[in-house]
Amino acid sequence: MRSTVEPLEGNKVKLSVEVDEKEFDKALDAAFRKIAREVRIPGFRPGKAPRKVLEARLGKNVGRGQALEEAIPTYYVEAVKEHDVDVIAQPEIELTGGQEEGAVQFDAVVEVRPAVTVPGYQNLRVTVPAPVPSADDIDSQIDTLRSRFAELEAVDRPATDDDVVTINIAGRQGGDELSGLTADDFSYEVGSGQILPEVDERLRGAKVGDMLQFEVMSPGGSGDDDDDRDRPDPIEIKIFVKDIKTKVLPELDDEFASEASEFETLAELRDDLTKRMTAIKQVQGTMALREQVGEALADLVEEDVPEALVNVELSNRVQDLAMRLGAQGVELGQWLQASNKDEEELLDELRGPAERAAKVDLALRAVAEAQDIECTDDDLDVEWESVAKRLELKPAEVRRRFEREGQVQAVRSDVNKRKAFEWLLERVEIVDPDGNPLDRSAFELSGPSDETDSDETDSGELETEDETPPVPEESATSDEEPEEEDA
Repeated sequence: MRSTVEPLEGNKVKLSVEVDEKEFDKALDAAFRKIAREVRIPGFRPGKAPRKVLEARLGKNVGRGQALEEAIPTYYVEAVKEHDVDVIAQPEIELTGGQEEGAVQFDAVVEVRPAVTVPGYQNLRVTVPAPVPSADDIDSQIDTLRSRFAELEAVDRPATDDDVVTINIAGRQGGDELSGLTADDFSYEVGSGQILPEVDERLRGAKVGDMLQFEVMSPGGSGDDDDDRDRPDPIEIKIFVKDIKTKVLPELDDEFASEASEFETLAELRDDLTKRMTAIKQVQGTMALREQVGEALADLVEEDVPEALVNVELSNRVQDLAMRLGAQGVELGQWLQASNKDEEELLDELRGPAERAAKVDLALRAVAEAQDIECTDDDLDVEWESVAKRLELKPAEVRRRFEREGQVQAVRSDVNKRKAFEWLLERVEIVDPDGNPLDRSAFELSGPSDETDSDETDSGELETEDETPPVPEESATSDEEPEEEDA
């Protein structure tokens, strides 16, 4: 097989492939063996009729047509590998010779991943909160702990947020009682938002003995333009306020600390909370740092992202959402219905983040090339060992599967991007919202990256955690049986 590659406009290339008759004859043999299993020829068992008999009975063009259909994709993939073409979409293939006889020739025009420029990547500056808790953060945690040990004291005044009220509540819709909104002697904290927002609004300012009656629109049915036939009935709610109590917090002293924790003194409790919150802030700060570096890097890409790359990102996000919902026993369609949106609306919401992620992907490739960052054989060994440990396989088996499926280059690319991102993290200027420099040692920057999931960020997130392509499944293979003429 001979092939050449020619660049075209619009991030496309043309692969021209020629396969001589002798090599294509192997594909013809395979096609006729397959045909022999599908047709019945008198005097031969299924699959045993020789090629010459089939050609005489069915005609040469039957086998040639099937051989062209099945072999050309294989020849195309071989040409892509030979020229290391980074394709991002399905090719447009045109057969230019060999339809009936002779050498097979075809052209394949395919879109490739564009090379982008990222001027200024060496001098990135990002703003993130300092990964340390403030005194107010610690005080807030202590107040939350005090609230758990608070005593309730009846008050003769209107209810306010944080008060605990005892209520009888009854909810009906279309004349039917709603069990989830019906209870007697129900203890409820005003402002907690654990029922409906309208419930908190009505309870604020309510007094003991008040009977509150109001309607709320059912979720998904509050639009004036909704068809009356499809609009759900409003929910009728009645609430009787039986009593109102305020929380009396315990004194903030050593006695409280010993009762509320394993520590004997308030100072020890505060130190422990500081350590715990510092660890949390460090993780949150690191996630914010990675996200902001991805955002800043994407902002450097001025070129338009090919639609094919955006579509891949969109597909990945939808699949990821479906998998996570499935793990909770929820189907994507059910979630869309409960969220009052359709698939098109979901794709519209995900398109922005998908475009940003595609820009980050292109930018990291550009940084890796500019800095001569390469995935070494040692890096690959680390990848095989990591995947092998996760799947309880031997590293050699993992490597063999990736090699068999031609996925090693994809793994190298993912490692290159990860190393490029780590290179950026080591050099980016980090400042707090006031512009004060932050010490990068306060962030968790070593080890595999652990970016936020797409659901947890709005856009531009960098997804480099475990980007290794899925391990190909082991497939059973068997040698073709030798042809036998059975008259």
